[in-house]
Amino acid sequence: MVYLGEDVESLIKEYLVSQKKEAEAELKASTMAVFVIRENEDPLQSPHEIGIVLEGVEVLSELPSVAHAFAMLFGLIYAVNLSYPRKLKYTFDALQKIFMEIEPKKMTRKVCSLSVKL
Repeated sequence: MVYLGEDVESLIKEYLVSQKKEAEAELKASTMAVFVIRENEDPLQSPHEIGIVLEGVEVLSELPSVAHAFAMLFGLIYAVNLSYPRKLKYTFDALQKIFMEIEPKKMTRKVCSLSVKL
């Protein structure tokens, strides 16, 4: 995401358990997000909860990892036929074309550059 010039925080939202009310309000306003709720600020400690929000509605929760949540989100996007968020276009395009090999010949320049470097 960083290599492609996209902000990780526009997809993965992190909160503390003590911020649950603020998290709920912010996630209701989100179009698409993976949320991580932690007991404290220690990133090495397992999260309290990981889930996915689409159109302000929590659609999946209690996921085992952020990687699992990201894979599930990608599947949901395809299953529900959603468009990629504009802020994350290149991230999802790279996932689709490089890693999933779906329409790999139609890469944008940024994604093609990343593909060559990998």
